[in-house]
Amino acid sequence: MITINPGEVPVRKLILILTLCAAASTLAAQAKSIYDFTMKSIDGQQVGLGSYHGKVVLLVNVASKCGFTPQYAALEALYEKYKDRGLVIVGVPANNFMSQEPGTDAEIKQFCTNKYNVTFPMMSKVSVKGDDKTPLYVFLTGQSTDPKFSGEIKWNFTKFLFDRNGNPVARFEPNVTPDSPQVIAAIESALGQ
Repeated sequence: MITINPGEVPVRKLILILTLCAAASTLAAQAKSIYDFTMKSIDGQQVGLGSYHGKVVLLVNVASKCGFTPQYAALEALYEKYKDRGLVIVGVPANNFMSQEPGTDAEIKQFCTNKYNVTFPMMSKVSVKGDDKTPLYVFLTGQSTDPKFSGEIKWNFTKFLFDRNGNPVARFEPNVTPDSPQVIAAIESALGQ
């Protein structure tokens, strides 16, 4: 019989967290582009981001109970307008900011579908900040990836734009709406290449 000293539990949790952080950092350090990552879709299927090779990708961390949540409407409008030219928008739900995405994947999907008619790909809820940050966001925010676009995610609806080869071409903070002139211009430029 194995007994666990109550004082050992926090140490074990700390070791697990450190191990996971090291693994995420290693994966992110080895990655060359977003195509090197696999995520789980909101429906539970594995999605290799490499399946978006040749497309312009707008990756957005989203939340259902945020002041920026109405941006879903503009994201869907962008997707509808440009998807036939090669734009894919990828929504990445995260609950890192004031618990503004508390729902399950099924609840998030239902909300997005019913309230905003979202048809663009949505991923399973992950962490985009902190000790449990998903490897993709370790990569996106890391200095070695692209210092011009690095830095911690400040809030929900931070947007990263990638060209058809998976290279980052722009980062837009949450207050820059998806239908703003600078986002439209960046998307059109990336689609034109």
